[in-house]
Amino acid sequence: MSHLSERPEKPVVGVSMPHESAVQHVTGTALYTDDLVYRTKDVLHAYPVQVMKTHGRITALRTEPALAVPGVVRVLTGADVPGVNDAGMKHDEPLFPDEVMFHGHAVAWVLGETLEAARLGAAAVEVELDEKPSLVTLQDAIEAGSYHGAQPLMVAGDIDAGFADSAHVISGEFQFAGQEHFYLETHAALALVDENGQVFIQSSTQHPSETQEIVSHVLGVSAHEVTVQCLRMGGGFGGKEMQPHGFAAIAALGAKLTGRPVRFRLNRTQDLTMSGKRHGFHSKWKIGFDADGRIQALDATLVADGGWSLDLSEPVLARALCHIDNTYWIPNARVAGRIAKTNTVSNTAFRGFGGPQGMLVIEDILGRCAPQLGLDPMELRERNFYQPGQGQTTPYGQPVTQADRIATVWEQVQKVGDVADRNREIAAFNAAHPNVKRSLAITGIKFGISFNLTAFNQGGALVLIYKDGSVLINHGGTEMGQGLHTKMMQVAATTLGIPLHKVRLAPTRTDKVPNTSATAASSGADLNGGAIKNACEQLRERLLQVAATKLGANASDVRIVDGIARALGSDAEVAWDDLVHSAYFQRVQLSASGFYRTEGLHWDAKSFRGSPFKYFANGAAATEVEVDGFTGAYRIRRVDIVHDVGDSLSPMIDIGQVEGGFVQGAGWLTLEELRWDSSDGPNRGRLQTQAASTYKLPSFSEMPEEFNVTLLENATEEGAVYGSKAVGEPPLMLAFSVREALRQAAAAFGPGGVGVELASPATPEAVYWAIEEARRGTALQNGQSLDGFASNGHAAANGHASNGKSNGKVRTDAAALSGA
Repeated sequence: MSHLSERPEKPVVGVSMPHESAVQHVTGTALYTDDLVYRTKDVLHAYPVQVMKTHGRITALRTEPALAVPGVVRVLTGADVPGVNDAGMKHDEPLFPDEVMFHGHAVAWVLGETLEAARLGAAAVEVELDEKPSLVTLQDAIEAGSYHGAQPLMVAGDIDAGFADSAHVISGEFQFAGQEHFYLETHAALALVDENGQVFIQSSTQHPSETQEIVSHVLGVSAHEVTVQCLRMGGGFGGKEMQPHGFAAIAALGAKLTGRPVRFRLNRTQDLTMSGKRHGFHSKWKIGFDADGRIQALDATLVADGGWSLDLSEPVLARALCHIDNTYWIPNARVAGRIAKTNTVSNTAFRGFGGPQGMLVIEDILGRCAPQLGLDPMELRERNFYQPGQGQTTPYGQPVTQADRIATVWEQVQKVGDVADRNREIAAFNAAHPNVKRSLAITGIKFGISFNLTAFNQGGALVLIYKDGSVLINHGGTEMGQGLHTKMMQVAATTLGIPLHKVRLAPTRTDKVPNTSATAASSGADLNGGAIKNACEQLRERLLQVAATKLGANASDVRIVDGIARALGSDAEVAWDDLVHSAYFQRVQLSASGFYRTEGLHWDAKSFRGSPFKYFANGAAATEVEVDGFTGAYRIRRVDIVHDVGDSLSPMIDIGQVEGGFVQGAGWLTLEELRWDSSDGPNRGRLQTQAASTYKLPSFSEMPEEFNVTLLENATEEGAVYGSKAVGEPPLMLAFSVREALRQAAAAFGPGGVGVELASPATPEAVYWAIEEARRGTALQNGQSLDGFASNGHAAANGHASNGKSNGKVRTDAAALSGA
């Protein structure tokens, strides 16, 4: 076992415990960024001037009417920026634009004594626009050839030879929707300036160091003049990795110019209409199988809807390509990627960061192709799993270690879920109920852990021990409710050998731990845990020397367990508090800066080859659904999950993450439908789903009636802190099982061997159209070609392609099939 993964005697990690802020959360005493306004004197309120047109160049911006509104103090425009007028890392996101790029784009900001004064002032600002044509949907952009960013190409093997060797060649297209983050806390920031002109920003951000960087270059000052703190976030899910920076810069600029604290917080409608979403994708593919249903070749093109600027679209697309294989060995592959440029909000990171989109493509392909191959979808998936000991690599060249776990979680979920018995019960139920059908589907995941950009895989920490024996830890990760701080306290207590109550954690801020990476890519515990462990090991080694002197032993023979230092083979002991006290009087340093870098990573973005991930997280889910044949309405009857988190740092936290990730994934795939007005009317480009009343989120009524989560046992990960694995993003993809169960239930309304297409999100409406398709009994059966739009593609034909509807085109190589 490696030094990094080895656990000492009586570790605090691995113990189930509640979230460190759970009591504050449920009692309402937990403070968030905007709560700090009420503890701050003379705060000004910032309000955006949004232009409710989709595209056009600004020809006039008149702020004088706003200044006449009582309570308005100042209007911020591009002329006020002392540094760089840009809020993006790609320098394509002007903070104060001269061209409106999406409906609701903010072009100026009003500062008022009250929020209402600022709102009225913003309404008084006059903007004239030279309107230009707009591209609202992903289809619009593809047809217009509107793209930006990189064009990655992933190639493995020889696809021409692979297709030549294929007994079955099937092709098709699939377009699916994005997703709104809908975090409970909207974007917020509070900026103050001290007597030396130093800027201090409280921000709801997953990436304080990058917020600091953007603010400093907007203000034209050095980074050491800007400090960013993140107390906690009321949810992030990737939506606060990149997009808070410009909002924080507005608050900081206002504070610099007025000398007063400036508060910024978007209301829910503003947040929905101004901030980016998960990228919707369009895929076009051709796949070849041998006579036994094993994949021989895949040729695919993935187009991501980037919105008006790049943001994080390039790495999102790269991760999508890197995950199109999911758990399946694809010996010959050619996968190309593009980023479409549309006149909508700039899409951004979202839990899974492109991985779900890539994996959804291959899962949709297998779900659609299984009936044509005459195979049960479960059997088709099993036949294509990566196999241990075969030296198989991903299409980008990374060896698939722990390939055995793909089959292990798959087999375990069948066992704990009584899948065989339940399938027999479902078959009997379906035979007796012509208007209601049930189905059970299993899907698995293999998700790579680490940032694709190798440089981001580093973390820092600062650990302080005070004379009374109490410990304060600082690290670069941010807390958005996922339990990172809880795990980090457990790591510190375990490494030092002390009870958890001795450890407290300070808010994340850039003047304690510099140059941090975003809390993203599921790497928060790996990177920051490694850094905290490193800092605590430095301190423990110093204290072992002190203890050895007091105990008359060698330092290598001293152990600190449960706050007591003892020498091996001796009854003598020193209490932790006394040990620290003695160390202080011996002038031993009681603070340490820790650092961790993930080893063994390499990635060439140009050739799209390398090993960008430290390890893979695995899991499998079995979901049973029941579908009404008259309406397409459905309910999730039962979910069983077996998930690999290595040796869990905090089991209660990890199970909560698995449950929450699954539900969020099910929301994306079945309920949450983003709609923009794609008409040629005056509201073209307007987001129509801009409130909880029109954007359907999962609630208690959508929860599985039975929900069982099992963490894989004996699953130590040698390459990570205390043998754990990341848990934040991977469980979201387990929800593919819901969509595949719905597909199979819809197909059950038709004759045997019928397959159906299913739009994403698979709303009751989409499920109904899939049922109608199955009842006709022709779609995807016997290799028959479809020349038009399938029923569930009606919405796409009517101009809502961007809303995730499949276009229904699936072509089958009938000649290949006839020779099978």
